[in-house]
Amino acid sequence: MKFIGAHVSIAGGIQNAPINAHRIGAKAFALFLKNQRQWQAKPLSEESIEGFNKNCGAFGFDKKYILPHASYLINLGSPEKEKLTKSREALIDELKRCRQLGLLRLNVHPGASLNRITTQDCLKRIAESINIALDRTEGVEVVLENTAGEGSVLGFRFEHLRTIIDRIEDKTRIGVCIDTCHLFAAGYDIRRYDGFCKTFEEFERIVGFSYLKGMHLNDSKTALGSRVDRHQSLGEGQIGIDAFRFIIKDKRFCNMPLILETPNPSKWPYEIGLLYSFLE
Repeated sequence: MKFIGAHVSIAGGIQNAPINAHRIGAKAFALFLKNQRQWQAKPLSEESIEGFNKNCGAFGFDKKYILPHASYLINLGSPEKEKLTKSREALIDELKRCRQLGLLRLNVHPGASLNRITTQDCLKRIAESINIALDRTEGVEVVLENTAGEGSVLGFRFEHLRTIIDRIEDKTRIGVCIDTCHLFAAGYDIRRYDGFCKTFEEFERIVGFSYLKGMHLNDSKTALGSRVDRHQSLGEGQIGIDAFRFIIKDKRFCNMPLILETPNPSKWPYEIGLLYSFLE
């Protein structure tokens, strides 16, 4: 079964996220757990937690298909000591917020070297950061998102993700989220069926589908291999619509959150309906 949704707003309180997801016809959703542009945030109130759980129940959202997204400020591979410490503490805080809300996973971008340390040293630092966070929290999985590879950002090759996973001590609490825009911008051509098959054969060989916990379904404004992260509405970018049809028809992508992060929220009900129509 396919569980499709979008990254919805928490304006007015985190309890509003399930309401916003229901309004667009979603069966899954993503959300931020606090203001993603600030390091510090007030603790979740009991009222917000209760409201979130009540609304999830009222609108039939299973926690397995909710994939919160960590702050964009976090850089788990930072060469700067202060930024690294802040990033690790922020990840721990967000994992604890997930636990409070009964959420199972937290999506996070791996990190960037800032061109001050080697790729391998940065990947080792990312894994160390995750191990520290997992050791100080319980239950919630860290889900690494592949990246487009802008600047010194790592995670744009399947090999990067595998290197991190190999260094995680508790592999029951690590996973991967594949973003289609990032995948394409990083050089993986999924526009036609042969390229799509080749890409996910490579993913299975290097990472493994057992680690795939969700996807972000986004078209790309930029060209194949551009290493530039610019999302576009489905079928309006450089990827085109066929790749999304392949995903929806493929049983390997069942029973996980499939999340739109396309740039026009007014189109989300249409895009969700379009994706579900591919099952017919």
